[in-house]
Amino acid sequence: MVARGAEVVVLGRRPEQPTDGVRHVVWDGRTLGAWADELDGADAVVNLAGRTVSARYTDRNLRQMMDSRVDSTRVVGQAIERAARPPAVWLQMSTATIYADARSRPDDLPHDEANGIIGGEEPDVPLYWEYSVRIARRWEETQAAADVPGTRRVALRAAMVMTPDRGGVFDYLSWMARVGVGGPVAGGGQYVSWIHGDDFVRAVDLLLEREDLEGPVNLAAPEPVTQRELMRSLRRAWGRRPGLPATRWMAEIGAFVLRTDTELLLKSRRVVPGRLLDAGFTFRHPTWDEAARHLVAERRRR
Repeated sequence: MVARGAEVVVLGRRPEQPTDGVRHVVWDGRTLGAWADELDGADAVVNLAGRTVSARYTDRNLRQMMDSRVDSTRVVGQAIERAARPPAVWLQMSTATIYADARSRPDDLPHDEANGIIGGEEPDVPLYWEYSVRIARRWEETQAAADVPGTRRVALRAAMVMTPDRGGVFDYLSWMARVGVGGPVAGGGQYVSWIHGDDFVRAVDLLLEREDLEGPVNLAAPEPVTQRELMRSLRRAWGRRPGLPATRWMAEIGAFVLRTDTELLLKSRRVVPGRLLDAGFTFRHPTWDEAARHLVAERRRR
Protein backbone atom coordinates (compact mmCIF):
# COMPACT_ATOMS: atom_id res chain seq x y z
CA MET A 1 0.00 0.00 0.00
CA VAL A 2 2.84 2.39 0.81
CA ALA A 3 4.35 1.72 -2.63
CA ARG A 4 1.10 2.91 -4.20
CA GLY A 5 1.30 6.20 -2.36
CA ALA A 6 -1.14 5.40 0.44
CA GLU A 7 -0.64 6.70 3.95
CA VAL A 8 -0.60 3.71 6.30
CA VAL A 9 -1.23 4.01 10.05
CA VAL A 10 -0.65 0.96 12.24
CA LEU A 11 -2.40 0.76 15.61
CA GLY A 12 -0.59 -1.33 18.20
CA ARG A 13 -0.26 -1.77 21.95
CA ARG A 14 3.38 -0.71 21.96
CA PRO A 15 5.43 1.65 19.78
CA GLU A 16 7.16 -0.12 16.91
CA GLN A 17 10.41 0.62 15.09
CA PRO A 18 10.01 3.41 12.52
CA THR A 19 9.02 2.10 9.09
CA ASP A 20 9.30 4.08 5.87
CA GLY A 21 5.90 5.41 4.90
CA VAL A 22 4.14 3.99 8.00
CA ARG A 23 3.05 5.80 11.15
CA HIS A 24 2.61 3.83 14.38
CA VAL A 25 -0.04 4.93 16.88
CA VAL A 26 -0.55 3.31 20.29
CA TRP A 27 -3.96 1.93 21.35
CA ASP A 28 -5.08 -0.53 24.00
CA GLY A 29 -7.60 -2.40 21.84
CA ARG A 30 -10.38 -1.78 24.38
CA THR A 31 -11.15 1.90 24.92
CA LEU A 32 -11.59 5.00 22.81
CA GLY A 33 -8.67 7.41 22.79
CA ALA A 34 -6.70 9.75 20.57
CA TRP A 35 -6.07 6.84 18.20
CA ALA A 36 -9.72 6.99 17.09
CA ASP A 37 -9.03 10.26 15.25
CA GLU A 38 -6.96 8.24 12.76
CA LEU A 39 -10.15 6.58 11.48
CA ASP A 40 -11.86 9.90 10.79
CA GLY A 41 -11.27 10.58 7.10
CA ALA A 42 -9.52 7.26 6.45
CA ASP A 43 -10.37 5.37 3.28
CA ALA A 44 -10.38 1.99 5.01
CA VAL A 45 -9.78 0.26 8.33
CA VAL A 46 -8.49 -3.31 8.65
CA ASN A 47 -8.72 -4.81 12.13
CA LEU A 48 -6.53 -7.87 12.69
CA ALA A 49 -6.33 -7.65 16.49
CA GLY A 50 -6.68 -10.73 18.67
CA ARG A 51 -4.68 -12.87 21.08
CA THR A 52 -2.88 -15.75 19.40
CA VAL A 53 -4.72 -19.08 19.39
CA SER A 54 -1.42 -20.96 19.57
CA ALA A 55 -1.73 -21.52 23.31
CA ARG A 56 -3.12 -24.02 25.78
CA TYR A 57 -6.91 -23.78 25.82
CA THR A 58 -7.18 -22.96 29.50
CA ASP A 59 -10.15 -20.97 30.80
CA ARG A 60 -7.89 -17.91 31.16
CA ASN A 61 -6.46 -18.15 27.63
CA LEU A 62 -9.85 -18.79 26.05
CA ARG A 63 -11.27 -15.74 27.83
CA GLN A 64 -8.37 -13.62 26.57
CA MET A 65 -8.94 -14.92 23.03
CA MET A 66 -12.60 -13.91 23.30
CA ASP A 67 -12.08 -10.53 24.96
CA SER A 68 -9.23 -9.37 22.73
CA ARG A 69 -11.31 -10.00 19.63
CA VAL A 70 -14.68 -8.75 20.82
CA ASP A 71 -13.34 -5.68 22.66
CA SER A 72 -11.15 -4.48 19.78
CA THR A 73 -13.96 -4.99 17.26
CA ARG A 74 -16.46 -3.18 19.47
CA VAL A 75 -14.20 -0.15 19.98
CA VAL A 76 -13.29 0.08 16.28
CA GLY A 77 -17.02 0.21 15.60
CA GLN A 78 -17.41 2.98 18.18
CA ALA A 79 -14.58 4.97 16.58
CA ILE A 80 -16.24 4.67 13.16
CA GLU A 81 -19.62 5.66 14.62
CA ARG A 82 -18.24 8.94 15.97
CA ALA A 83 -16.18 9.83 12.87
CA ALA A 84 -17.31 12.87 10.91
CA ARG A 85 -16.00 11.19 7.75
CA PRO A 86 -16.17 7.45 8.42
CA PRO A 87 -14.08 5.04 6.34
CA ALA A 88 -15.75 3.58 3.28
CA VAL A 89 -14.89 0.00 4.22
CA TRP A 90 -14.12 -1.94 7.38
CA LEU A 91 -12.36 -5.27 6.91
CA GLN A 92 -12.61 -7.23 10.14
CA MET A 93 -10.57 -10.36 10.81
CA SER A 94 -12.58 -13.50 11.54
CA THR A 95 -11.75 -17.18 11.19
CA ALA A 96 -12.66 -20.25 9.15
CA THR A 97 -12.89 -22.06 12.50
CA ILE A 98 -16.47 -20.75 12.64
CA TYR A 99 -17.51 -23.72 10.49
CA ALA A 100 -18.36 -27.15 11.82
CA ASP A 101 -15.87 -30.01 11.83
CA ALA A 102 -15.93 -31.27 8.24
CA ARG A 103 -16.44 -34.86 9.36
CA SER A 104 -19.85 -33.94 10.76
CA ARG A 105 -21.27 -32.94 7.35
CA PRO A 106 -23.70 -35.59 6.08
CA ASP A 107 -23.32 -34.45 2.45
CA ASP A 108 -19.48 -34.63 2.41
CA LEU A 109 -19.27 -31.12 0.92
CA PRO A 110 -16.77 -28.40 1.83
CA HIS A 111 -17.93 -25.25 3.60
CA ASP A 112 -18.44 -22.15 1.48
CA GLU A 113 -20.17 -18.92 2.51
CA ALA A 114 -23.53 -19.95 1.02
CA ASN A 115 -23.78 -23.56 2.20
CA GLY A 116 -21.30 -23.81 5.06
CA ILE A 117 -22.55 -25.15 8.38
CA ILE A 118 -21.67 -23.02 11.40
CA GLY A 119 -20.16 -25.19 14.12
CA GLY A 120 -20.85 -25.58 17.80
CA GLU A 121 -23.15 -28.58 18.03
CA GLU A 122 -21.19 -31.39 16.41
CA PRO A 123 -21.29 -34.74 18.20
CA ASP A 124 -18.08 -36.51 19.22
CA VAL A 125 -15.87 -33.40 19.41
CA PRO A 126 -14.41 -31.93 22.61
CA LEU A 127 -16.73 -29.45 24.30
CA TYR A 128 -14.09 -26.72 24.42
CA TRP A 129 -13.90 -26.75 20.60
CA GLU A 130 -17.38 -25.25 20.75
CA TYR A 131 -15.92 -22.26 22.56
CA SER A 132 -13.67 -21.53 19.56
CA VAL A 133 -16.80 -21.34 17.39
CA ARG A 134 -18.48 -19.15 20.01
CA ILE A 135 -15.52 -16.75 19.83
CA ALA A 136 -15.82 -16.59 16.05
CA ARG A 137 -19.55 -15.96 16.18
CA ARG A 138 -19.25 -13.22 18.81
CA TRP A 139 -16.44 -11.66 16.77
CA GLU A 140 -18.64 -11.36 13.68
CA GLU A 141 -21.77 -10.41 15.64
CA THR A 142 -19.89 -7.51 17.24
CA GLN A 143 -18.95 -6.08 13.85
CA ALA A 144 -22.48 -6.58 12.53
CA ALA A 145 -23.98 -4.80 15.57
CA ALA A 146 -21.98 -1.58 15.04
CA ASP A 147 -24.09 1.39 13.95
CA VAL A 148 -22.06 2.31 10.86
CA PRO A 149 -24.53 2.51 7.96
CA GLY A 150 -22.12 4.39 5.69
CA THR A 151 -19.32 1.85 5.99
CA ARG A 152 -19.16 -1.41 4.05
CA ARG A 153 -18.32 -4.31 6.37
CA VAL A 154 -16.47 -7.50 5.45
CA ALA A 155 -15.67 -10.38 7.82
CA LEU A 156 -12.46 -12.15 6.78
CA ARG A 157 -13.01 -15.83 7.54
CA ALA A 158 -9.35 -16.70 7.20
CA ALA A 159 -7.90 -20.19 7.06
CA MET A 160 -4.33 -20.89 8.22
CA VAL A 161 -2.18 -18.18 6.61
CA MET A 162 1.11 -19.69 5.43
CA THR A 163 4.13 -17.37 5.28
CA PRO A 164 7.88 -18.03 5.58
CA ASP A 165 8.15 -15.76 8.63
CA ARG A 166 9.39 -16.93 12.01
CA GLY A 167 6.76 -17.81 14.57
CA GLY A 168 3.87 -18.51 12.21
CA VAL A 169 1.99 -21.72 11.52
CA PHE A 170 4.23 -22.59 8.55
CA ASP A 171 7.29 -22.21 10.79
CA TYR A 172 5.78 -24.58 13.33
CA LEU A 173 4.76 -27.18 10.73
CA SER A 174 8.17 -26.92 9.04
CA TRP A 175 9.90 -27.63 12.35
CA MET A 176 7.82 -30.80 12.68
CA ALA A 177 8.65 -31.86 9.12
CA ARG A 178 12.38 -31.20 9.53
CA VAL A 179 12.84 -33.09 12.81
CA GLY A 180 10.95 -36.16 11.61
CA VAL A 181 7.70 -35.89 13.57
CA GLY A 182 5.62 -34.45 10.73
CA GLY A 183 3.64 -37.58 9.92
CA PRO A 184 -0.12 -38.14 10.06
CA VAL A 185 -1.76 -37.27 13.37
CA ALA A 186 -4.66 -39.44 14.55
CA GLY A 187 -4.78 -41.02 11.09
CA GLY A 188 -4.32 -37.74 9.21
CA GLY A 189 -7.74 -37.75 7.54
CA GLN A 190 -8.81 -34.40 8.97
CA TYR A 191 -8.82 -31.55 6.47
CA VAL A 192 -6.61 -28.47 6.68
CA SER A 193 -7.69 -25.24 5.01
CA TRP A 194 -4.87 -22.84 4.23
CA ILE A 195 -3.95 -19.80 2.17
CA HIS A 196 -0.56 -18.56 1.01
CA GLY A 197 0.32 -15.20 2.56
CA ASP A 198 0.73 -13.59 -0.87
CA ASP A 199 -2.82 -14.58 -1.82
CA PHE A 200 -4.13 -13.38 1.53
CA VAL A 201 -2.73 -9.91 0.85
CA ARG A 202 -4.05 -9.91 -2.72
CA ALA A 203 -7.50 -10.97 -1.50
CA VAL A 204 -7.52 -8.13 1.03
CA ASP A 205 -6.62 -5.72 -1.80
CA LEU A 206 -9.57 -7.03 -3.82
CA LEU A 207 -11.97 -6.66 -0.90
CA LEU A 208 -10.82 -3.10 -0.28
CA GLU A 209 -11.66 -2.19 -3.88
CA ARG A 210 -14.80 -4.18 -4.63
CA GLU A 211 -17.73 -2.14 -3.37
CA ASP A 212 -20.16 -4.98 -4.15
CA LEU A 213 -18.61 -7.39 -1.65
CA GLU A 214 -19.66 -7.30 1.99
CA GLY A 215 -20.42 -9.74 4.76
CA PRO A 216 -18.49 -12.98 5.38
CA VAL A 217 -15.79 -13.94 2.86
CA ASN A 218 -13.70 -17.11 3.12
CA LEU A 219 -9.99 -16.48 2.71
CA ALA A 220 -8.77 -19.97 1.87
CA ALA A 221 -7.11 -21.68 -1.07
CA PRO A 222 -9.54 -23.57 -3.32
CA GLU A 223 -8.01 -26.97 -2.55
CA PRO A 224 -7.95 -27.91 1.15
CA VAL A 225 -5.92 -31.04 1.85
CA THR A 226 -5.90 -33.69 4.53
CA GLN A 227 -3.38 -33.34 7.33
CA ARG A 228 -1.61 -36.41 5.98
CA GLU A 229 -1.26 -34.81 2.52
CA LEU A 230 -0.26 -31.45 3.99
CA MET A 231 2.67 -32.88 5.91
CA ARG A 232 3.72 -35.26 3.12
CA SER A 233 4.06 -32.34 0.70
CA LEU A 234 5.90 -30.28 3.29
CA ARG A 235 8.36 -33.07 4.08
CA ARG A 236 8.96 -33.52 0.36
CA ALA A 237 9.60 -29.80 -0.06
CA TRP A 238 12.20 -29.94 2.71
CA GLY A 239 13.98 -32.87 1.06
CA ARG A 240 11.97 -36.05 1.65
CA ARG A 241 12.29 -36.06 5.43
CA PRO A 242 10.83 -38.99 7.39
CA GLY A 243 7.56 -38.39 9.18
CA LEU A 244 6.63 -40.43 12.23
CA PRO A 245 2.88 -40.81 12.76
CA ALA A 246 1.26 -39.79 16.02
CA THR A 247 -1.83 -41.01 17.83
CA ARG A 248 -4.27 -38.59 19.43
CA TRP A 249 -2.74 -39.06 22.89
CA MET A 250 0.76 -38.54 21.49
CA ALA A 251 -0.46 -35.31 19.91
CA GLU A 252 -1.84 -34.24 23.29
CA ILE A 253 1.57 -34.73 24.90
CA GLY A 254 3.33 -32.84 22.09
CA ALA A 255 0.86 -29.98 22.26
CA PHE A 256 1.34 -29.73 26.02
CA VAL A 257 5.11 -29.54 25.64
CA LEU A 258 4.80 -26.86 22.94
CA ARG A 259 2.20 -24.94 24.98
CA THR A 260 -0.42 -25.13 22.26
CA ASP A 261 -3.60 -27.16 21.70
CA THR A 262 -4.51 -30.17 19.59
CA GLU A 263 -7.59 -28.49 18.08
CA LEU A 264 -5.21 -26.82 15.62
CA LEU A 265 -4.16 -30.29 14.41
CA LEU A 266 -7.26 -32.40 14.93
CA LYS A 267 -10.27 -30.31 13.89
CA SER A 268 -11.21 -31.01 10.27
CA ARG A 269 -11.39 -27.66 8.45
CA ARG A 270 -12.59 -28.07 4.86
CA VAL A 271 -13.31 -24.53 3.72
CA VAL A 272 -13.38 -23.17 0.17
CA PRO A 273 -13.42 -19.57 -1.17
CA GLY A 274 -16.81 -19.44 -2.89
CA ARG A 275 -17.22 -15.67 -2.94
CA LEU A 276 -13.64 -14.89 -3.94
CA LEU A 277 -13.86 -17.26 -6.90
CA ASP A 278 -17.25 -15.84 -7.90
CA ALA A 279 -15.65 -12.37 -7.82
CA GLY A 280 -13.03 -13.51 -10.34
CA PHE A 281 -10.13 -13.76 -7.91
CA THR A 282 -7.25 -15.84 -9.30
CA PHE A 283 -5.00 -17.59 -6.81
CA ARG A 284 -1.28 -17.51 -7.50
CA HIS A 285 -0.85 -20.49 -5.19
CA PRO A 286 -3.98 -22.63 -5.54
CA THR A 287 -2.42 -26.00 -4.66
CA TRP A 288 -0.54 -26.99 -1.53
CA ASP A 289 2.23 -28.91 -3.32
CA GLU A 290 3.31 -25.79 -5.21
CA ALA A 291 2.74 -23.46 -2.26
CA ALA A 292 4.85 -25.65 0.04
CA ARG A 293 7.73 -25.64 -2.44
CA HIS A 294 7.48 -21.87 -2.85
CA LEU A 295 7.40 -21.23 0.90
CA VAL A 296 10.34 -23.54 1.61
CA ALA A 297 12.40 -21.91 -1.16
CA GLU A 298 11.58 -18.46 0.22
CA ARG A 299 12.49 -19.55 3.74
CA ARG A 300 15.83 -20.91 2.54
CA ARG A 301 16.50 -17.74 0.58
CA ARG A 302 16.00 -15.65 3.71
